[in-house]
Amino acid sequence: MFVDYIDTPLGCVEFKASDKGITQVIFSGEIKTHVIASDITTECKKQLHEYFAKARKEFDLPLDPKGTDFQKSVWCCLSNIPYGEVVTYLDIAKMVNKPKGSQAVGGANGRNPISLIVPCHRVIGSNGSLTGYAGGIERKLWLLSHEGFEVKPSKESQQLDIQNVIHSRQAKTEFLA
Repeated sequence: MFVDYIDTPLGCVEFKASDKGITQVIFSGEIKTHVIASDITTECKKQLHEYFAKARKEFDLPLDPKGTDFQKSVWCCLSNIPYGEVVTYLDIAKMVNKPKGSQAVGGANGRNPISLIVPCHRVIGSNGSLTGYAGGIERKLWLLSHEGFEVKPSKESQQLDIQNVIHSRQAKTEFLA
């Protein structure tokens, strides 16, 4: 397993790869010094830097996520959401032929091991709300704004403070190796 890190405006991002492709991209909270780079992680690092510099809108990396067939079908749909656009959980449920499966889609979305590259931050509630995000709702708001999507102001979004999550580890990562 290969691993590397980059510092971003949203805190440290940790990414891992197998020989086949990227297996994990998460907000790790802190940079670790144990780096085992490969050609895949080196390219991932380059593309993530470009994304945060607004020089990249699409990632071109081999992916090797671990999950169920249903999760992988949801993650595939996520990968097709264009930069700066959003879809709802219901939209994804319909795409995977589970029109009543919005909650299951939400569960798969929350277990996406490859944040940013598989853009789970581009999924919102049917009412336009940001809903949850394993990296923290503050990061989701920042990412959508970074991509040029205008988030409707709300009482909740006005109270968010990105500084509160920059040094925190992404939630729901206990299932990741």
